Amino acid sequence: MNLNWPTAELDPVRRLRVMAAGLNAVMYADAHVDLPMTDLWAVASDLEGELPHLVPTLREFRCRPLGGDRQLGWAYGLLGHSARFDVQLRPGWCLMQSSCVVGGMAAVPEGSGTRFAVLGGLRQPWSAPLQRALRPLGRARGLLMVDRAARRAVIRAGGRPA
Repeated sequence: MNLNWPTAELDPVRRLRVMAAGLNAVMYADAHVDLPMTDLWAVASDLEGELPHLVPTLREFRCRPLGGDRQLGWAYGLLGHSARFDVQLRPGWCLMQSSCVVGGMAAVPEGSGTRFAVLGGLRQPWSAPLQRALRPLGRARGLLMVDRAARRAVIRAGGRPA
């Protein structure tokens, strides 16, 4: 065994982009947001308070800490459906997985602002062709989610959204 293999560390946004490609995710988008990462991540990491504002089909999200960066989450949709999620949450990284759905958010400082990314997809192997076909719509929805997060960050900071 050769221990001299090259290694590479990916920042959270790049890691989320790789996951989106591997999952054939229907939704992936990233964009530069002209806000400090601390302000933007305060919104993204407040899953119970902010996630329903970011995801239009979500009525409520509840979490229970499991220790370290792990949480157990429950999502409640507008039409009464619910799902249990395994959540990994740490600065700049959020990954949420249920038996059917994967979602994520990532952020890294970029210049005077933040590069913010969102991911949403189905976990079933049969869904790959469907997700590929819907990807243009998914990117637009992802950019709307990025915009909603930026607007929520401005509101939380006491400002008025642009």
